[in-house]
Amino acid sequence: MAEYQKIEYRIGKDGKITETVINGSGVSCTNATSGIEGALGEVESQELLPEYYEGEENATGTEQQSLKQK
Repeated sequence: MAEYQKIEYRIGKDGKITETVINGSGVSCTNATSGIEGALGEVESQELLPEYYEGEENATGTEQQSLKQK
Protein backbone atom coordinates (compact mmCIF):
# COMPACT_ATOMS: atom_id res chain seq x y z
CA MET A 1 0.00 0.00 0.00
CA ALA A 2 1.31 3.45 -0.92
CA GLU A 3 2.41 5.85 1.77
CA TYR A 4 0.60 9.18 2.04
CA GLN A 5 2.50 12.40 1.53
CA LYS A 6 1.53 15.75 2.96
CA ILE A 7 2.14 18.85 0.87
CA GLU A 8 2.12 22.15 2.72
CA TYR A 9 1.75 25.49 0.96
CA ARG A 10 2.57 28.85 2.50
CA ILE A 11 1.68 32.06 0.73
CA GLY A 12 3.68 35.08 1.78
CA LYS A 13 2.47 38.67 1.85
CA ASP A 14 4.38 39.22 -1.38
CA GLY A 15 2.41 36.41 -3.07
CA LYS A 16 5.35 34.02 -3.09
CA ILE A 17 4.27 30.41 -2.55
CA THR A 18 6.49 28.00 -0.64
CA GLU A 19 5.73 24.32 -1.06
CA THR A 20 6.98 21.66 1.35
CA VAL A 21 6.58 17.89 0.86
CA ILE A 22 6.42 15.91 4.10
CA ASN A 23 6.75 12.10 4.29
CA GLY A 24 8.39 11.75 0.91
CA SER A 25 11.81 10.95 -0.44
CA GLY A 26 13.52 10.74 -3.80
CA VAL A 27 11.57 11.47 -6.94
CA SER A 28 8.26 10.83 -5.15
CA CYS A 29 8.57 14.40 -3.80
CA THR A 30 8.90 16.00 -7.20
CA ASN A 31 6.32 13.69 -8.77
CA ALA A 32 3.78 14.57 -6.07
CA THR A 33 4.06 18.29 -6.77
CA SER A 34 4.62 18.51 -10.52
CA GLY A 35 0.93 18.85 -11.46
CA ILE A 36 0.12 21.69 -9.11
CA GLU A 37 3.36 23.48 -9.94
CA GLY A 38 2.27 23.66 -13.56
CA ALA A 39 -1.06 25.16 -12.50
CA LEU A 40 0.44 27.66 -10.03
CA GLY A 41 3.25 29.00 -12.18
CA GLU A 42 6.96 28.83 -12.82
CA VAL A 43 9.27 27.27 -10.21
CA GLU A 44 11.54 30.13 -9.17
CA SER A 45 13.87 28.14 -6.92
CA GLN A 46 14.13 24.64 -5.48
CA GLU A 47 15.85 23.33 -2.36
CA LEU A 48 16.17 19.56 -2.14
CA LEU A 49 16.81 18.53 1.44
CA PRO A 50 19.09 15.59 2.40
CA GLU A 51 16.11 13.24 2.71
CA TYR A 52 15.54 13.58 -1.04
CA TYR A 53 18.78 11.69 -1.68
CA GLU A 54 18.13 8.89 0.82
CA GLY A 55 15.97 6.89 -1.60
CA GLU A 56 12.53 5.39 -1.48
CA GLU A 57 13.17 3.22 1.58
CA ASN A 58 13.08 6.24 3.90
CA ALA A 59 9.80 8.14 3.55
CA THR A 60 10.46 10.98 5.98
CA GLY A 61 11.96 13.64 3.71
CA THR A 62 10.90 17.11 2.79
CA GLU A 63 11.29 19.33 -0.24
CA GLN A 64 10.76 23.06 -0.47
CA GLN A 65 10.12 25.08 -3.60
CA SER A 66 9.26 28.68 -4.30
CA LEU A 67 6.74 29.27 -7.06
CA LYS A 68 6.22 32.41 -9.07
CA GLN A 69 2.56 32.89 -9.97
CA LYS A 70 1.51 33.17 -13.62
